Amino acid sequence: MNPKLIIADECISALDVSIQAQVVNLMKDIQKETGAAYLFIAHDLSMVKYISDRIGVLHLGHLVETGTTDEIFANPVHPYTRSLISAIPHPNPAVERKRVSMHYDYFTSGIDYMAGELRTVEGTHKVLATEEEFEKWTKAEKNYR
Repeated sequence: MNPKLIIADECISALDVSIQAQVVNLMKDIQKETGAAYLFIAHDLSMVKYISDRIGVLHLGHLVETGTTDEIFANPVHPYTRSLISAIPHPNPAVERKRVSMHYDYFTSGIDYMAGELRTVEGTHKVLATEEEFEKWTKAEKNYR
């Protein structure tokens, strides 16, 4: 078999961290050798960041943010994306003690995914938002950095 696309749905979620790293490194090696593309589906954004060139953030079946890995991690705009990134533990204990995870609850947020559309932040970076949400979030994002 010589697949062009490999779908890896939560392929490392139940594994020990050291085994996760081994599997992901093996996947990267296979990709270099074969040129296959991965659709890597995971909740662990630190692993997603490590293995992915492009990221699509899904919530409740909606694509809420998409872009290159650098675009998403340098400039998360959607509140759900920001909450996921804020939950990634930091390896430095001093920084980790001060880390504050953001909480996002769609049902109390007042956001209606059906009312939004994908809007360009910059480059290939897009976020699902109404015009008002986009203005509010991009303004808040400047304060987030």
